[in-house]
Amino acid sequence: MKILAIIPARGGSKGIPRKNIRTLAGKPLVAWTIEAARSAASLDRVVVSTEDKEIADVARAFGAEIPFLRPQELAGDDTPTLAVLQHTIAHLRNREGYRPDAVMTLQPTSPLRTASHIDAAATLFSSDPAADSLVSCVEVPHIFHPRSVMKRSPDGYLAPYLDETQPFRRQDKEVVFARNGAAIYITRTACLDRFVFGGKLICFPMDEISSVDIDTEADLAHAAVLLKAPMQQK
Repeated sequence: MKILAIIPARGGSKGIPRKNIRTLAGKPLVAWTIEAARSAASLDRVVVSTEDKEIADVARAFGAEIPFLRPQELAGDDTPTLAVLQHTIAHLRNREGYRPDAVMTLQPTSPLRTASHIDAAATLFSSDPAADSLVSCVEVPHIFHPRSVMKRSPDGYLAPYLDETQPFRRQDKEVVFARNGAAIYITRTACLDRFVFGGKLICFPMDEISSVDIDTEADLAHAAVLLKAPMQQK
């Protein structure tokens, strides 16, 4: 299967200004994702989509392709990821005749996602010809399980969020998953006219540490500690 990796990395960021090129454990944040992608054996190409020349220069320096600068109208706070993927696919098809079988979206905000994760996800997706998409997930801790969550009722007291009677024991609760900050999405190219993930959707489980998502300065500090730990030097 021919899989194109697209790394969306716009210049504007409210929570952490210039987040995608902030230094993290000695490298720009986006570099961690580029290097993981380029080390993966399952990817055909690694393209960064950005409207920002400085980010483009950094991405090129770490070996990513920058076939274009993204239009400013696709670089706003409210620009959906789907539109960015569609623009990239259309550009490569129209300019180069390039048509991948699937697109893997890798957000720069997941720096602990490794080449091994990428290859394992690609293998899982490729092994199921009926699958439309894949999303990386982390198992929800039992204290945040939907069967443990409560809401405030109109009279101000707590009540179960779900209406039916809920089990108290951890072992009686089914395993549930949450998306882990878009560490890995895979979408069959034919489905990109409808969604980034959906249809027959595969879950790719990842551990909690590898699922760290950078959104705040505290997240950056936490990730820096984890990346410097010996267990992460793979």
